[in-house]
Order: sequence, then C-alpha cells, then structure tokens
Amino acid sequence: MRILVVAVGSRGDVVPYTGLGVRLQREGHAVTIAAHPSYAALVAEAGLGFHPLPGDLGVLLDLPERSTPAYQARRVPRLTELLRLAALGTVEAAASTDLLLVNGSAPFGYDVAEAFGLPSAGLHCQPMTPTGDFPPIVLHSARSWGRRGNRLLGELGLRSMIPFHRATAQLRRELCLPRRSVGETAAEQARAGWPILHGHSPAVLRRPPDWRPGLDVVGYWWPPERDWQPPAELTAFLDAGPPPVFVSFGSMAGGHGARLGPIVAAALRRAGVRGIVQAGRAGLRVDAPDVLEVGDVPHEWLFERVAAVVHHAGAGTTAATLRAGVPSVPTPVFADQPLWSRRLVELGCAPTVLPFRRLDVPRLATALAAAVGDPRHRDAARSLSAAVRADDGAAAVVALVRRIADR
Repeated sequence: MRILVVAVGSRGDVVPYTGLGVRLQREGHAVTIAAHPSYAALVAEAGLGFHPLPGDLGVLLDLPERSTPAYQARRVPRLTELLRLAALGTVEAAASTDLLLVNGSAPFGYDVAEAFGLPSAGLHCQPMTPTGDFPPIVLHSARSWGRRGNRLLGELGLRSMIPFHRATAQLRRELCLPRRSVGETAAEQARAGWPILHGHSPAVLRRPPDWRPGLDVVGYWWPPERDWQPPAELTAFLDAGPPPVFVSFGSMAGGHGARLGPIVAAALRRAGVRGIVQAGRAGLRVDAPDVLEVGDVPHEWLFERVAAVVHHAGAGTTAATLRAGVPSVPTPVFADQPLWSRRLVELGCAPTVLPFRRLDVPRLATALAAAVGDPRHRDAARSLSAAVRADDGAAAVVALVRRIADR
C-alpha cells in the first residue's frame, strides 16, 4: 500500500512519523512523508519517501517580543497562504497514493481524501477535539474553565481557527467540492467514525470519556534508532563533571536568541549546574564556563545522560524527557505546550511552569535548582518512563492500516 503521511508544522510535528513510517515499511508498505523542505534530510535518513510542502514555515514558528492583537491580525493572511500552499502540495502528492494519514495541522487532508476517493485517518500528536477534561490548545493556555466551560471553549476554538478554515474553503473550491462548514465536517466525521489516533501515552493524558468513538490515545510514536556517534567534545564534557542540564527551545523562539542567552547563562551559574545548550531556531548562544554548545543531538541518546531538560514542552520533546526518565523545566510558548507543561508538573516530573515570555534569571535558576536537587522529580520521571516505554503506539497505527487495507 502506498501511504502518504502529511506532517505540517515544526520538527516535532515530523519526527514522530519517521519512526512510524519505518514500522509501516517493515509491514510492506511504501511510505512518503509530506512536510516542509527543511525536513527532507530528516525523512531521507529514515529511509522514507519525501514530498515537499511549499510555504514559509517561519510564519508559524517565529514570534515577536510582544504578541499584540494587531500582530495576530496580520498573521491571518500569511498563515492562510502557508496552509493553502501546503494543501496544494498535499493534492499533488495524493495523486499517487492509496491511503492518506494526516496530522492535526493538516485538517484539509480530509478534504483531499474526499476529492480523490481515498481512505484516510488522523494521526495527531496533540488533542484537538473538544472535551471537558482540559481546555482547548487553541487558547494557548492550560487554565481550566470547568468541564462545561472547557468543552464550550473547545467548540468555539475550533471555529475560530480562521486560517485553517479559509485555506480549506479555498481548497474545496479548487477541487470542485461542495461548500461545507466546520461543524458539518465534524458531524460527518462523527457519523462515519473517522478514526483519529493520538500519539501520546494514556499515562500522561488519558483518553477523555466524552470523546466520540473512533478517537483513541495509543501511545507515543518514537523516532527510529540512529547509527549516531557523539563527537569527542560532547563525551569529554559529559565525563568531566556531574550530569549537566540540557537547554533548548527547539523550533520555537526564532529571533529571541539574544535575549535568551544571558538569561540561560546567569541562571545556570546561579543554580550551580553545568549546561549543554542547543542553538535551535532561536540561535541560542551561551559563552560561559561549564557550558557546551551543541548542534543536532538525538534526544534519545542525550537525555539519559543529563540531570534535567529545559524545553518548550512541545509534544515530541516532552515525550523524549519522559522516555528518558529525566526531570523537566517547561517553558511553553503556545498551542499544546502549556497543556503538556501542566501535565509534567501534575505528574511530578517538573517543579513548575515558566511561560516563555516571562522567563527571567531568578525564576529559571530556582526551577533549575529544584529540578536537579529534589529527587522527587527524577523519581516521578523514572516511574513514568516505564509506563510510556510499555506503550506501543505504532502497533495501533499498523493495525488501523491493516483494517483499512482489508476493506
């Protein structure tokens, strides 16, 4: 079976599907991942096919110092164009596929599948469906409004995702499909029992009991094993002292490196811990004693060797910290990151949440000292590590594909 996985978004929105794609190829399927061009090498390294999705991903990932209403209004047409181009790239790739699997940032995949008469399913790394259990991620906040409030805000939030809806409406016109509202699409998916598998562990966030049938939480999808050898400088640094703290904001915080560097340096010094700092999209640089700057390092290799991880709490990085059994200091930026940050604290794996825009030296230093010095956080992380490792999220996707192929 020729399978197309559409993965719109950051690196963390692509990496989980590489390991999943390898698992599906072992089952005899041909797997192509459609993603933005900067991830072509990542996909190729896994031995999977790649189809580029056009558009400037910086529109989604790069943020100003202050997110004003005027700035957000200016983003709408730019985000709409990014998603429109990604939808057209998906149409191009779908012409030679048998099954379409789409992530949560590619809702237009359902419409592409309709146009081509293809079976399809959702593979989400984040929970998008409204529920009373937690607030919607589109609010960029983990503040609960109670069960009725959370669900109502979730339903309103889905309808407020204007760039997604405009891009989908434009796509349906270009594909000569009838007009359909967001609510009508959701109702149709519910009637059909359209499957959406969620790639996070139920030990981290359970399946909400108020979700419709067909929505399941199956466990994390891990990147494939890499034949990777650490540079001598990294191994020497690790061997030269106590386990350091790893600091990275991943694909987030583009353009904020100059602000973050001094904060990180001073906080590491005040907490009395060594650090490994990854530049990431922010261009983070810390020139200080007992700090090593690194480029791309596999999380699955490094995290088991550090004392704690300061990260933006994206779904993929959060999963990697839990798998390694290492405490976190979450610094969420937007979307699902506040939700995962709150869960890390509730599960005992992190001392506190430090919102990205309020990050400063005293708060970060205090959180670092607690994450490293309080054994309860490492004990909680190690306990949860056993649970997330026991899940086999990829097996659920393999089983779904088999059911679809047997129809």
